[in-house]
Amino acid sequence: MRGKDVIQGAMFSYVDIEDRIPAHHPLRKMKMVVNGILRLMSDEFQRRYSRMGRPSIPPERLLRALLLQLLYTIRSERQLMEQLGYNLLFRWFVSLGVDQPVWELTVFCANRDRLLEQRLLRQFFDQVLGVAEWADLVSDEHFSVDGSMIEAWASHKSFVRRNDDDAEPPSGTGSGNPEVDFKDESRSNETHVSTTDPEAKLYKKA
Repeated sequence: MRGKDVIQGAMFSYVDIEDRIPAHHPLRKMKMVVNGILRLMSDEFQRRYSRMGRPSIPPERLLRALLLQLLYTIRSERQLMEQLGYNLLFRWFVSLGVDQPVWELTVFCANRDRLLEQRLLRQFFDQVLGVAEWADLVSDEHFSVDGSMIEAWASHKSFVRRNDDDAEPPSGTGSGNPEVDFKDESRSNETHVSTTDPEAKLYKKA
Protein backbone atom coordinates (compact mmCIF):
# COMPACT_ATOMS: atom_id res chain seq x y z
CA MET A 1 0.00 0.00 0.00
CA ARG A 2 1.26 3.45 -0.89
CA GLY A 3 2.20 5.58 2.11
CA LYS A 4 0.70 9.03 2.51
CA ASP A 5 2.87 12.09 2.02
CA VAL A 6 1.75 13.88 5.18
CA ILE A 7 3.27 17.36 5.41
CA GLN A 8 2.27 18.23 8.96
CA GLY A 9 4.68 16.89 11.56
CA ALA A 10 3.80 15.28 14.85
CA MET A 11 3.08 17.58 17.75
CA PHE A 12 5.21 15.58 20.18
CA SER A 13 8.36 13.51 19.68
CA TYR A 14 9.42 10.72 22.02
CA VAL A 15 12.68 9.75 20.29
CA ASP A 16 15.86 10.48 22.23
CA ILE A 17 18.43 12.46 20.21
CA GLU A 18 21.00 9.91 21.41
CA ASP A 19 19.22 7.24 19.35
CA ARG A 20 19.58 9.34 16.20
CA ILE A 21 23.40 9.17 16.24
CA PRO A 22 24.97 6.05 14.67
CA ALA A 23 26.62 3.80 17.22
CA HIS A 24 29.99 3.86 15.43
CA HIS A 25 30.06 7.53 14.48
CA PRO A 26 33.59 8.94 15.10
CA LEU A 27 32.17 11.86 17.08
CA ARG A 28 31.06 9.45 19.80
CA LYS A 29 34.64 8.68 20.80
CA MET A 30 35.55 12.31 20.33
CA LYS A 31 32.81 13.40 22.70
CA MET A 32 33.97 10.93 25.35
CA VAL A 33 37.50 12.34 25.18
CA VAL A 34 36.31 15.95 25.17
CA ASN A 35 33.98 15.39 28.13
CA GLY A 36 36.88 13.91 30.08
CA ILE A 37 39.00 16.99 29.39
CA LEU A 38 36.14 19.32 30.35
CA ARG A 39 35.63 17.49 33.64
CA LEU A 40 39.28 18.07 34.46
CA MET A 41 38.83 21.78 33.69
CA SER A 42 35.66 22.13 35.77
CA ASP A 43 37.44 23.56 38.82
CA GLU A 44 39.23 26.07 36.58
CA PHE A 45 35.89 27.17 35.13
CA GLN A 46 34.50 27.57 38.62
CA ARG A 47 37.37 29.87 39.62
CA ARG A 48 37.15 32.05 36.50
CA TYR A 49 33.37 32.61 36.47
CA SER A 50 31.57 34.88 38.92
CA ARG A 51 29.08 33.37 41.39
CA MET A 52 26.66 36.25 40.79
CA GLY A 53 24.91 37.69 37.74
CA ARG A 54 23.15 36.25 34.72
CA PRO A 55 24.29 32.74 33.71
CA SER A 56 26.51 32.62 30.65
CA ILE A 57 26.63 30.01 27.94
CA PRO A 58 28.07 26.96 29.72
CA PRO A 59 31.77 26.95 28.81
CA GLU A 60 31.60 23.22 28.17
CA ARG A 61 28.98 23.69 25.46
CA LEU A 62 30.77 26.67 23.98
CA LEU A 63 34.03 24.74 23.70
CA ARG A 64 32.32 21.74 22.13
CA ALA A 65 30.73 24.06 19.56
CA LEU A 66 34.09 25.66 18.74
CA LEU A 67 35.64 22.21 18.34
CA LEU A 68 32.90 21.32 15.86
CA GLN A 69 33.65 24.49 13.92
CA LEU A 70 37.28 23.39 13.69
CA LEU A 71 36.57 19.75 12.80
CA TYR A 72 34.04 20.57 10.08
CA THR A 73 35.81 23.74 8.82
CA ILE A 74 32.73 25.89 9.31
CA ARG A 75 33.71 29.31 7.99
CA SER A 76 31.99 31.56 10.52
CA GLU A 77 30.17 31.59 13.83
CA ARG A 78 27.03 32.63 11.95
CA GLN A 79 27.13 29.42 9.94
CA LEU A 80 27.87 27.47 13.11
CA MET A 81 24.71 28.84 14.75
CA GLU A 82 22.76 27.97 11.60
CA GLN A 83 24.06 24.38 11.68
CA LEU A 84 23.19 24.04 15.36
CA GLY A 85 19.66 25.08 14.47
CA TYR A 86 18.91 22.02 12.33
CA ASN A 87 21.81 19.56 12.57
CA LEU A 88 20.92 16.91 15.16
CA LEU A 89 24.47 15.53 15.18
CA PHE A 90 25.88 18.92 16.12
CA ARG A 91 23.19 19.46 18.75
CA TRP A 92 23.97 16.09 20.31
CA PHE A 93 27.71 16.78 20.39
CA VAL A 94 27.27 20.21 21.99
CA SER A 95 24.63 18.78 24.41
CA LEU A 96 21.80 20.99 23.18
CA GLY A 97 18.36 19.42 23.46
CA VAL A 98 16.06 19.28 20.46
CA ASP A 99 13.78 21.92 21.97
CA GLN A 100 16.51 24.20 23.31
CA PRO A 101 17.01 27.45 21.37
CA VAL A 102 20.33 28.21 19.69
CA TRP A 103 22.27 31.12 21.14
CA GLU A 104 22.24 34.57 19.60
CA LEU A 105 25.33 35.17 17.47
CA THR A 106 26.47 38.24 19.44
CA VAL A 107 26.04 36.42 22.75
CA PHE A 108 28.04 33.45 21.49
CA CYS A 109 30.88 35.66 20.22
CA ALA A 110 30.99 37.65 23.48
CA ASN A 111 31.27 34.45 25.53
CA ARG A 112 33.92 33.10 23.17
CA ASP A 113 35.98 36.28 23.51
CA ARG A 114 35.76 35.99 27.29
CA LEU A 115 37.27 32.51 27.11
CA LEU A 116 40.02 33.85 24.85
CA GLU A 117 40.85 36.58 27.36
CA GLN A 118 41.03 34.03 30.17
CA ARG A 119 43.20 31.72 28.03
CA LEU A 120 40.80 28.87 28.75
CA LEU A 121 40.24 28.30 25.04
CA ARG A 122 43.96 27.72 24.40
CA GLN A 123 44.19 25.50 27.46
CA PHE A 124 41.33 23.36 26.18
CA PHE A 125 42.72 22.92 22.67
CA ASP A 126 46.20 22.19 24.05
CA GLN A 127 44.73 19.31 26.03
CA VAL A 128 42.79 18.06 23.00
CA LEU A 129 46.02 18.10 20.99
CA GLY A 130 47.83 16.31 23.82
CA VAL A 131 45.29 13.49 23.79
CA ALA A 132 45.52 13.23 19.98
CA GLU A 133 49.32 13.01 20.15
CA TRP A 134 49.13 10.40 22.92
CA ALA A 135 46.77 8.31 20.77
CA ASP A 136 49.11 8.74 17.76
CA LEU A 137 46.38 10.48 15.76
CA VAL A 138 48.53 13.38 14.54
CA SER A 139 51.77 13.65 12.62
CA ASP A 140 54.10 16.47 11.60
CA GLU A 141 55.24 14.64 8.47
CA HIS A 142 52.92 16.76 6.30
CA PHE A 143 51.81 20.25 7.17
CA SER A 144 49.45 22.58 5.37
CA VAL A 145 48.13 26.01 6.23
CA ASP A 146 45.53 28.38 4.85
CA GLY A 147 47.54 31.06 3.07
CA SER A 148 44.86 33.67 3.75
CA MET A 149 45.58 33.36 7.47
CA ILE A 150 49.31 34.14 7.18
CA GLU A 151 50.32 37.68 7.99
CA ALA A 152 52.61 39.15 5.36
CA TRP A 153 54.19 42.52 4.84
CA ALA A 154 54.91 42.13 1.16
CA SER A 155 53.08 42.48 -2.12
CA HIS A 156 54.11 41.96 -5.73
CA LYS A 157 54.78 45.69 -5.98
CA SER A 158 57.47 45.51 -3.28
CA PHE A 159 59.65 43.01 -5.18
CA VAL A 160 62.75 44.43 -6.90
CA ARG A 161 65.83 42.90 -8.50
CA ARG A 162 68.39 41.62 -6.00
CA ASN A 163 71.31 43.43 -7.65
CA ASP A 164 69.53 46.78 -7.42
CA ASP A 165 70.89 48.04 -4.06
CA ASP A 166 69.31 51.47 -4.37
CA ALA A 167 65.82 50.18 -4.98
CA GLU A 168 63.05 51.42 -2.73
CA PRO A 169 59.45 50.28 -2.41
CA PRO A 170 57.17 52.11 -4.84
CA SER A 171 55.39 55.17 -3.53
CA GLY A 172 52.32 56.85 -4.98
CA THR A 173 50.46 60.06 -4.48
CA GLY A 174 47.93 60.09 -1.70
CA SER A 175 47.02 57.14 0.48
CA GLY A 176 46.14 54.74 -2.33
CA ASN A 177 48.13 51.87 -3.74
CA PRO A 178 50.97 52.99 -6.03
CA GLU A 179 50.74 51.91 -9.65
CA VAL A 180 53.53 49.57 -10.69
CA ASP A 181 53.69 47.84 -14.06
CA PHE A 182 55.46 44.49 -13.61
CA LYS A 183 53.56 42.53 -16.24
CA ASP A 184 55.59 40.50 -18.74
CA GLU A 185 58.57 40.79 -16.38
CA SER A 186 60.31 37.55 -15.49
CA ARG A 187 60.39 37.22 -11.71
CA SER A 188 61.67 34.52 -9.38
CA ASN A 189 62.97 34.18 -5.82
CA GLU A 190 66.51 33.94 -7.19
CA THR A 191 66.35 37.27 -9.02
CA HIS A 192 63.93 39.32 -6.92
CA VAL A 193 63.46 40.14 -3.24
CA SER A 194 60.87 42.15 -1.33
CA THR A 195 61.98 45.51 0.05
CA THR A 196 59.37 45.40 2.83
CA ASP A 197 59.65 41.75 3.90
CA PRO A 198 62.88 40.01 2.79
CA GLU A 199 61.57 36.64 4.03
CA ALA A 200 58.56 36.77 1.71
CA LYS A 201 58.66 34.45 -1.30
CA LEU A 202 57.06 34.55 -4.72
CA TYR A 203 54.65 31.70 -5.32
CA LYS A 204 52.74 30.61 -8.39
CA LYS A 205 49.79 28.29 -7.99
CA ALA A 206 50.32 25.26 -10.22
